[in-house]
Amino acid sequence: MNDVARRQFLQTSVAAGLAAQVTSSATAGAQTNDHRLSLAVIGIRGRGGQLARDFAARSDCHISYLCDVDESLFASRVKEIAEIQETAPQTVTDFRRALDDRSLDAVVIATPDHWHALATVWACQAGKDVYVEKPISHSPWEGRQMVAAARRHDRIVQVGTQNRSAAYNFLAKQYLESGKLGQVHFVRVCNQKYTANVKAVPDTAIPTGLDWNMWLGPAEDSPYNRNHHKAWNHFWQFSGGDIINDAVHQLDLARWLLGLTAPKTVYATGGRFAEQGVFESPDTQMAVFEFEKLVMAFELTLDTPYMLKSDAVLRNSDMIPHWPQNATRIEIFGAEGMMVVGRMGGGWQVFHRPKNRQPVVAAQEFGRFPDPEHQQNFVDSVRTRAVPNADIEEGHRSTLLCQLANISYRLGGRKLTWNEETETFLGDGEANTYLKREYRNPWRVPDEV
Repeated sequence: MNDVARRQFLQTSVAAGLAAQVTSSATAGAQTNDHRLSLAVIGIRGRGGQLARDFAARSDCHISYLCDVDESLFASRVKEIAEIQETAPQTVTDFRRALDDRSLDAVVIATPDHWHALATVWACQAGKDVYVEKPISHSPWEGRQMVAAARRHDRIVQVGTQNRSAAYNFLAKQYLESGKLGQVHFVRVCNQKYTANVKAVPDTAIPTGLDWNMWLGPAEDSPYNRNHHKAWNHFWQFSGGDIINDAVHQLDLARWLLGLTAPKTVYATGGRFAEQGVFESPDTQMAVFEFEKLVMAFELTLDTPYMLKSDAVLRNSDMIPHWPQNATRIEIFGAEGMMVVGRMGGGWQVFHRPKNRQPVVAAQEFGRFPDPEHQQNFVDSVRTRAVPNADIEEGHRSTLLCQLANISYRLGGRKLTWNEETETFLGDGEANTYLKREYRNPWRVPDEV
């Protein structure tokens, strides 16, 4: 069997195994009808627009609503979706109007990060299943409330961490679990690229058609500012910088591959060194997570333009990244070899001791970008009621790594001890004040979900 045939066989076997798991874990209340799932997409700029197009193109889904606080987006997005599914979706600026529709099956949430938790909780309370983009929450408390809402209302909540639906990653996990890499005590997770800072700009009038009050939602009240609206990822009141905006993918993949839950301790350091501007989150950051007999190091640089993400061509072909300059790699060091994994279709390789000064690749798999498989898994889970590949509990645990690192960073690099049972810091009252944000009415994640 040649390499191509072998890879196709293995990936087909993995897919078949996953399908069997989905079938066997379906509950007695599983849906058995063949109707198209009625979906609402909440947040249609950028990633939300792509998800709307992807789900509209599926024969088993129908986009019934496009929801966004910016009315200026509707005309172009409705035209796109209507051309794909041959019927135009309704548009609403307040997504709660879509949740009132009893015929709606599920929502796809691709808002800015600070809205993910409240939108998910409200959707679960309305009896809708949820596909929510990463990171799932703004704070650890929010994440736990999302899990509670999903469980209380018996909802499927899939997180947009697509690596958990990639066949090549299942093969990497199988390789690790086989023991071929030996005992693993150290893993390095990287997020290295170039993201320019922005200069301060004055507050201005709210753009026509934008509901700025609802855009702010759970965040503190503030005048309209273009930097907050367009570059919210790097301001604490809306997000947590690139460790949580992007690197959560790698941290989630590393945690899943190695079967890790919560760290015992965490500490992080860094700063905003490269360029002057108004961003609050670091452009240089290192975090260390201590697990049982394993240390995970995270490294972030945002002033390194020679570090490259795997592009679309590489992600969907039989190519392996140039690892030293791959921006989003994971390095897993075992007693018998080193595995380097690329996210989102980047493939993986295992290296043994070099021979004659040349690298020895002991095993490898090429990857494919797993968006279609992840969306399929969500649809399957909605129909069967099986736990999805990226269940909200797992999304919470991975987002938590980023949040804990940021709390340590904001406290000046303080080493923090984490209690997994209570989800609080041991002996550090100041650190515990970061576990939950201050809300403003009426945009509050409820205590009882």
